[in-house]
Amino acid sequence: MELYNSIIEKIESHIGSQTPIRYDYNPNKCWEDVGGNQLVMMREAAYELGGDSKPAVNYACVTSGDYVDKDEILVYGKDLHEIRGSVPFARVAVIKTKDLVGEGEEDTEPLFRAIQDIDFVKYHVYPKGYMIRSSSDSFREQVRVSKEAVSRGINFEQVGNSYITQFKKNPDVIAVKLIFLTVDDADYAGLRADAKKTRDITLTLSKILEGMATDCHSCNLREICDEVEGLKELHFGKEKKEFKG
Repeated sequence: MELYNSIIEKIESHIGSQTPIRYDYNPNKCWEDVGGNQLVMMREAAYELGGDSKPAVNYACVTSGDYVDKDEILVYGKDLHEIRGSVPFARVAVIKTKDLVGEGEEDTEPLFRAIQDIDFVKYHVYPKGYMIRSSSDSFREQVRVSKEAVSRGINFEQVGNSYITQFKKNPDVIAVKLIFLTVDDADYAGLRADAKKTRDITLTLSKILEGMATDCHSCNLREICDEVEGLKELHFGKEKKEFKG
């Protein structure tokens, strides 16, 4: 089931004109992780990604399609050790998994649980001197980077390796494409809209698991079900299965 593919297909159109720098995943090149929440004070900060009211977007899309052929990190714009002031920021993950809803399968729980586990990864990465502040309501991920980390040469390759290492602890994950953006000409509004749509799809899966009503005319999630191919099939397939008992 490829619920997020239409979002994945739009990522490149949002990014802008710059050619990325690509890094293959290397688990031996992760930035030091402090293992828990950290505080970087403003006086200790070199800059903020998404600071000074600049855009800051984060989301992850899951697919079993052919959009990811290997673990890699793509950097569009300046890298962490090159930035001198607040810049716009986005981190987008495209994650290839096993086919968690096979053809004809009506149980959505394995897919939903895997998506939840993958989303929670962002709360388990703590690069030293890289303080992450996330908001699930606004889809922001703002990062305060310390002067010490910059002086030590922190870069997106190392931070990206840390994220991919966490993603790949999930046995359902096959490969991860992790995208970092600091360019000025990216369509951050478009990325934010797709982050919201990603959240809405996952919310709809949750409601299906809870046994939401099948009266489409009265459902507040009707629009997303109509737009995303496969959601209605999952919904009514589960309802049919429960009816048969």
